[in-house]
Amino acid sequence: MSAPTRVAAQEIGRLGDRVLDAADRLGQFVLLAGQTARAAVRPRFPGLELLRQFEAIGVRSSTIVLITALFTGMVLALQTGIALARFGAKPYVGAVVGLSLARELGPVLTALMVGGRVGAGITAEIGAMQVTEQVDAIRSMGADPVQKLVLPRVLAATFALPLLTVLADVLGVLGGLVLAWRQFGIDPSFYLQTITNTVQLGDLFSGILKTFVFGWLIAMVGCFTALQTTGGTVGVGRATTRTVVVASIGVLVTDFFLTQLLVIL
Repeated sequence: MSAPTRVAAQEIGRLGDRVLDAADRLGQFVLLAGQTARAAVRPRFPGLELLRQFEAIGVRSSTIVLITALFTGMVLALQTGIALARFGAKPYVGAVVGLSLARELGPVLTALMVGGRVGAGITAEIGAMQVTEQVDAIRSMGADPVQKLVLPRVLAATFALPLLTVLADVLGVLGGLVLAWRQFGIDPSFYLQTITNTVQLGDLFSGILKTFVFGWLIAMVGCFTALQTTGGTVGVGRATTRTVVVASIGVLVTDFFLTQLLVIL
């Protein structure tokens, strides 16, 4: 076998190994998702832990989400006002800001901010337990680590993210209102009127519905990566980075397919 042929065969072999590894990880992820769903209907539901995780994931993420939404609304209003001024439609900044935040920017930016903070936190916490064999200790005591560790975090993220998105939409609209009023002299009542005339309930619901999937995905990726962690503290650091990257890409890819699905429906 010639050298080029040997190199090509090695590269194809490496590609095959990566594909098989990805398929194996996907299968394990689906298995963990199924175990989490079954754990939700078992006795000894972890209600107190769910409340604690809801506070940690939802309440403590509100500051970063609201700051992001405020300045996103202001920047969006500024750029939209400059663009619409070329066509003499500057007063209708509110319609563009409201529609953009309700359908896309509010849900996606909230998910990315929460994914970076919460996904990394989940992986670091459970990953540290995994490498120090605390997860194995939970199993040895007859408890289910999926019900005890994974389920509360998944449920908390799934239901906290829509609430954060609603707050982000409201603050983003208010941020755009302030900038449109101060920068372009647009009357606040007219700004709000253009939003109410343009943004329909279907636009709001489509954005909020996507955040349930985003929240579930972020928490599941964080928990799955954490339970696969090996290599001590260095492995925890690598797992945390992997979670942020995978969760962010997953949110963007999932957003595209969900948007296509909602358009069809």
